[in-house]
Amino acid sequence: MPAVLIVDDLVSIHEMLEAVIQPTGFATSFATDGEKGLVRYKADKYDLVLADIDMKPMDGITLLKQLKLYDPNAVVIIMTAYASTESAVQALKYGAFDYLQKPFRVDELIATLRRGLEFRKFQAERALTGLAPGVKATDIESRMIGNGPKLTKLISQVKKLATVRSPVLLIGETGTGKSAVAEILHTASGGPESTFVRIDCALSSEINFREGLLGQNGEGGAWVKAAKGGTFFLQHLECLSLPVQKELVSVLRNTAHGFRLICTTSVDLEKLVDEGTFHDELFYRVASLPVQMPPLRERAEDIPLLVKHYTSQAANPLFESNLIEFTDDALVVMAAYHWPGNLTELYQVVSKIAATTETRVITSQQLPLRLRELKHWPALSEYLLGQEKQYIDMVLHACRGDKAAAAKVLGVDVSKLG
Repeated sequence: MPAVLIVDDLVSIHEMLEAVIQPTGFATSFATDGEKGLVRYKADKYDLVLADIDMKPMDGITLLKQLKLYDPNAVVIIMTAYASTESAVQALKYGAFDYLQKPFRVDELIATLRRGLEFRKFQAERALTGLAPGVKATDIESRMIGNGPKLTKLISQVKKLATVRSPVLLIGETGTGKSAVAEILHTASGGPESTFVRIDCALSSEINFREGLLGQNGEGGAWVKAAKGGTFFLQHLECLSLPVQKELVSVLRNTAHGFRLICTTSVDLEKLVDEGTFHDELFYRVASLPVQMPPLRERAEDIPLLVKHYTSQAANPLFESNLIEFTDDALVVMAAYHWPGNLTELYQVVSKIAATTETRVITSQQLPLRLRELKHWPALSEYLLGQEKQYIDMVLHACRGDKAAAAKVLGVDVSKLG
């Protein structure tokens, strides 16, 4: 029988909650303040904690923080009066599963407890099994091309995220691979046969959202129902209007734990929260696990592997794709370029050249002019490929041997150029 620890300083609340919770199949235990609740949790095993926010000497928020330090997988539901709703929203920031606003309905309480229990079971099962059946860690690595420190860190994050079901917020510029990571997480945590529902908030009208996302009764429309048991992927979350954001909060409270929620943004949502243009509760519900996607300009060491990978996918009428290669000087120029379009731009450049080239070996002169413009090239101290001498030679060549001009581009004293 699942066990719930109820922490509230009013004995009358204990009696009321026991009367409505126990008949639904939950065992209940009680503590009259946060300190006692923490001791009880450490002494016994509980599936859920239902804690009031306003207690002394240890309040509900402090108890939540202590529980999360002791057990990161603790499922804590905060109870709050209307006047302290703002504090309850802050509780989401510290890892609360959800909150209930007093006076709450019995059916709302039981539904929240059941969703919490479902989430607890999912965590326990995934802790034992790791990735979804049939998915290996090497499958994740094979889809994320590169071996530099930025990508290595990202791969490590994705592997960890694949073993939990909490919402993930992917943050990064256009073209950094947010959609690819969402698909990898979907396959790794839900399996290839589960549903992957992708919605672009920048392209969908409010009418479509209210029909497909919000539904008629606040319990989710066709999109939400389709995502049940799978992944619900919301792109460009910052594009939602504030009224729709508020309605989405209600939907997520009722449905978010029936699917894996992954969102993307290219802006600082926390800053928008501070400015009052993004709903604070929505932010804390979607941003419990933020992932920063590195731009390609910070992954210059990965470019040779990416170029090789994209070249292998080309269809050239004259050469087998695996025979086409980019020269070192071409790779140096590509590593120097700032890639505002990130991976998407690199793929477009490489695939077009590889598909249309009439020579098997591709030099820097066959690259688009914008890649070869000196204004895009970084200082030597920012060049990460490990071919500094070759980079200096390339800059000297581009400057037609003018050492003063090359030194200015490279950000070094002209004496270093010999």
